[in-house]
Formats: sequence, structure tokens, C-alpha cells
Amino acid sequence: MLKLDLTGRSMKFLEALPPKQFRQLVKNIFALMDVPHPPDSRSLAGYPFRRADIGEYRIIYRVDQETLKVALIGKRNDDEVYRELARLRA
Repeated sequence: MLKLDLTGRSMKFLEALPPKQFRQLVKNIFALMDVPHPPDSRSLAGYPFRRADIGEYRIIYRVDQETLKVALIGKRNDDEVYRELARLRA
């Protein structure tokens, strides 16, 4: 099993969620720790990250050696998560 590393932005996003959505996302993050490349995840072009869609949310993450690094979590049908990702890169 991989170790988990959440960024401050990811933690802040999770803390602001209602309990049901919080449990749903945390459950899926733990599932990514067991299977980091599930069939429904995709690589992001031009970035060393992958994305996983969970309900109405999107998790942007990468695997570095023995660590699952969750960079961002955001609304799935909102491009804000990609704008934040571009800001991280700059």
C-alpha cells in the first residue's frame, strides 16, 4: 500500500465538504492507495499527474515511488481544477 500525501489545498477542499461527499472522496483516495492506476483514471497531457473522477468531483494525483500525492481536488464539471493545476506548474 502506498503512503498518502495531501497538499494543503486538497485538505482544505476536503474539510469544506458535507459529510457524505467527504466520506465518498476519502474512500476513493484510500482505494487509489491500493490501486493507483484504476481503469477509469487517465493521464493528463503535459503533466506528470493522473485524474480520477469520483461522482461530481475530480482528484488530480500522481504516484512517486511509494507515495500517492494528491495535488488537487475539485468539481468535475468545472475547469477551475485545471486552472489551479496550471498555476501550480507556473
